This record gives sequence, C-alpha cells and structure tokens, in this order.
Amino acid sequence: MIAKPEAKRILFLTGTRADFGKQKTLMQAVRDTPGFDCAIFATGMHMLERYGSTYLEIKKCGFDNIFVFFNQMVNTSSDMDIVLANTINGLSHYIREFRPDLIVVHGDRVETLAGAIVGALNNILVAHIEGGEISGTIDELLRHSVSKLAHIHFVANEEAKRRLVQMGEIPDNIYEIGSPDIDVVLSDRLPALDEVKVRYGIPFDNYGIFCYHPVTTEVDRLQHDIREITGALKESKRNFLVIYPNNDNGSDIILDELMKLQNHPHFKLNSSLRFEYYLTLLKHAEVLVGNSSAGIHEAPVYGTPTINIGSRQRNRFNHKSIFNVEPIKKDILAILQRLPERFPPCLKFGRGNSAELFMRNLNTGKLWQTSAQKQFRDILPPEKT
Repeated sequence: MIAKPEAKRILFLTGTRADFGKQKTLMQAVRDTPGFDCAIFATGMHMLERYGSTYLEIKKCGFDNIFVFFNQMVNTSSDMDIVLANTINGLSHYIREFRPDLIVVHGDRVETLAGAIVGALNNILVAHIEGGEISGTIDELLRHSVSKLAHIHFVANEEAKRRLVQMGEIPDNIYEIGSPDIDVVLSDRLPALDEVKVRYGIPFDNYGIFCYHPVTTEVDRLQHDIREITGALKESKRNFLVIYPNNDNGSDIILDELMKLQNHPHFKLNSSLRFEYYLTLLKHAEVLVGNSSAGIHEAPVYGTPTINIGSRQRNRFNHKSIFNVEPIKKDILAILQRLPERFPPCLKFGRGNSAELFMRNLNTGKLWQTSAQKQFRDILPPEKT
C-alpha cells in the first residue's frame, strides 16, 4: 500500500482585526481543502480587551487550531520594537512544537515582520500577502522588509509585482491573486444593514465612518491633528460611526479625544467591528473619513467616498472617489460640505476570486519547490570591467 502524503500545514499569523478579515477567506479555503491543515497564531490587538478581544471572533468563525499569544501589556500601546521582540519569542517557541510547512503573513505590521523573521531563520517558507505596495510611513519600511525576507509573494496586482521585481525578487515566486478581502467585499452573503445596526446599537439612518490611526513618525503633532479632525466632524453636523484606532504608539492620544465624543448625539463609538459587518456599514456609508487602508482598498469597490487624511496612506493607489487632505479642520470641512454621493465601483485590487487563486497555487508542485535560500534577481545588466 502506498502511504498517503502528509497534509501540508499552513500557519497564518494574525495580529489585528483588519488582517484577520483580509486573510479569512484564505484560511477557510485551506481548512476546507483536503491535503492541507490550517493553523492560526493569533496575537497583538486580538488579545486586548480594549479592542474587543477579537481572538474570540476567530473562534466563532469555526477555526479549531488556534494558538493565542499575548505580545504586549494588556490595554496599553507598546513600543513597536518590544512588540516585535515578544512576537518573535512567542512564535519561535510555537514553531518548535508545531512546525509548519508554510507561514503566511499579511501586510506591514510588526507581527508580520516577526513571522517573516522566524520563518526565514528557521528555513520555513514564508508567504507574504499584499507585498509590493507603497505608503507614506513606517508601514512602508516594514512591508518591504517583509518582502525581502519572504520566499513567496501573493500580490494584489501587476503594479505590485513590478515593484517586487524591482526589489530583486524572482518573478516565478510572485503570484498575482488580488486582495483576499475583496472576496468578502463582493460576497453576496454579507449581513443586512438593519441586522448590523441592531447588533452594534447604531441609531442613525444616515452616517459616515471615522477611523484614524496614529502615524508613529508624527506622534508629536498627533494631539493637534486629531483635534482638528474631530472638530471638522462635529461642525459638519453629520452622523459618524467611530471605530477605535489600532494600538500603535500614539493610540492613547487618539482614544483620549474620542472619549470626549461618547455622549455627543452625532457620534457612536465602537471598539471593534466584525469584518463582514463593517463591510455592510461601509457599503451604505455616506463617507469614510480617516487614514485607514480601507479607504484605498475597500471603499472604492462600493463607490463610497473617502476623505483620506494625512501621510499614512501617502503614495498609495489614488482614485476619483478618494479625496486627499491634510489634518486641517477647514479643509476637511470643505470636502464634507460638497461631498458627492457615490462613484462607479473600482476593481483595482481584485475581482473576488483570491482564495481560489491562492489554493490553485498551493496545489502546484512549483510553489513547494521554492528554495528557502533566497537569491537576489538583478534586473540591471552587469557593468563592464
């Protein structure tokens, strides 16, 4: 009798509500495909009560093999280098007990970098989701660092692939699958708007969404900026669903200002939203205000206008539905006062089949022949001597 090959063990690392939402369809596809085992290492914001203890949401999604790890002090923002070190330490111990065949990381968080470092130093293949994109802050350094450590790249589009080739990555190791979150964005199984409003106690018929994250290189001006922004939102007289920022350095400054909105009739605060429920709200919102990547990736798919504030998403994809502005009260207010209702949908980041393409590539022998010894691919002709 010929022995059946052992299932490939795919370990997904997730540190935030956002990157879990973006990887969820991939996790489900791995879990549901014979010959593969899905494991999840959940850490970061997932473990913090302040942000809704969202590791519980992962469990509710039907995933069994979940390992949870505290990489920072409870309910406080921590220095990114300390979080990085703690995550490396925790993940290193984990992979010595449960060694995966592939570590999947997403985007540009410090947890993402930790996963890539641990994989690279232990000769475990690392797959990076959504490398090759650009932005205007420390996130860009983290994203490109992960790309140089990763062996396999699942990118959103041809533009991202070209950037990775420019960085010396081997083209055969780059797979264009779109952004996995677009699978959910375009799903016909999102909850109804009334259901979402009841679940989160949203009293507004018409509303915008506000989510503003700290820019770690600009913490010294963060208090001034968040006051300018919230001042514009209040003066606009529009209703806003406010979502807590991520837990990077400076999040306490933002949260202190958001707490002042708790009893304001035009604002409803939420620490966290389940991804599918958030998408329903985004689909029907008048506007998305802040500096979240959702304003670049998801909102244009629905044609929802975005007011993108400051430098956090600088140099990323632009679209006619995205209004870029500095954190200046009068400028933000001016856009809110002349805001268009809707735009045609934009499918720059995928067409809803990322999980299918992801599994198609995992099922090929070519991907598993990728060498753990990386090589730089020089695109310049050698100099004559």
